[in-house]
Amino acid sequence: MKILDRYLGMAVATSTLIVMLVLIALFFFIDLVDQLGDVGKGNYGLAEAIQYLLLVQPRNIYTLFPLAALLGSLLGLGWLASNSELLVLRAAGISLGQISLSVMKVGLLMIMAVTFIGEVVAPASEQYAQSLRSVALSNRITLKTDYGFWTRDGTSFINIRTVLPGQRLGDINIYEFDDTHQLRVATYAKNAHFKKGRWMLEGIIQSRVSEAGVDTRQVARATWESLLSPDLVNVLSITPERLSTLELYKYIDYLHNNGQDAKPYELAFWTRLSWPLTTAIMTFMAIPFVFGSLRSTSMGQRMLTGSLVGIGFYLFNQTFSQIGLVYNFNPIFSALLPISLFFMLSLILVRKIR
Repeated sequence: MKILDRYLGMAVATSTLIVMLVLIALFFFIDLVDQLGDVGKGNYGLAEAIQYLLLVQPRNIYTLFPLAALLGSLLGLGWLASNSELLVLRAAGISLGQISLSVMKVGLLMIMAVTFIGEVVAPASEQYAQSLRSVALSNRITLKTDYGFWTRDGTSFINIRTVLPGQRLGDINIYEFDDTHQLRVATYAKNAHFKKGRWMLEGIIQSRVSEAGVDTRQVARATWESLLSPDLVNVLSITPERLSTLELYKYIDYLHNNGQDAKPYELAFWTRLSWPLTTAIMTFMAIPFVFGSLRSTSMGQRMLTGSLVGIGFYLFNQTFSQIGLVYNFNPIFSALLPISLFFMLSLILVRKIR
């Protein structure tokens, strides 16, 4: 069985890698065309656009891998079927279950590798890419650090510890300097939200520095005139796609503790947890397509069918997720129903194989 595992595994892994490279190249050029619209703004040139796209590719690998696993399995097994190698294996007494198990073993190894990319590499590289892009476009927002985001607004320097959805900020420090680069005012605000074209600060502690000393006062709320627009802040906001599973869990707990809506993040959390299962099912779905009624069809027809199935699953999954958010479905139900239906479809097709 080890020889069979290696042989089938190599065929499936090689074809999956080829499909992944093709998909990544396709999406890279599509994204490049989209980024060209921003080339020339600020310091954002072609080199910065390419650097940004390279940094977001780990996320694309993670997102596209279920489709690549399906197409790669179809391509690898279909090639073996075209050469009658699968027929020889069946004639030699190798059962469909043994072949399926060999395919799923290599699928599990690939899932582990891509999960590492999606959970460890992608969140860090994508957040870094967004920061670099915002720096080049705005000339004001700096890179993300362990102490939040730093931005310059004229002679003021602003530190934002937390960027929340809905044009809201948390833990803001504003340091105002004079023309001689001396600190004159240090302001801390617990929260801020954008309303009617300006920022509204809440929970303010302000210290004024002068030759006579430091004068500190507390203010419940005040307006804040700043060049820092919500559009610029949005590139730093926390979106579910940019977070790892652990970060999602911590952020959901944070939202619950602050009485805020966490449904989009809960859905993203359970979708992320079900991602390995989704990929495994997509890999398994190639089995009935190769051994079933499509075994006498051409490679192109197999790939077309696999593409339609993969795209159909993606569209159904995305649509049902949005429906779940609109109608307040349980996030676990919204995340697991699409893959459960496709798993049952796979089992039905396998049972039809004679």
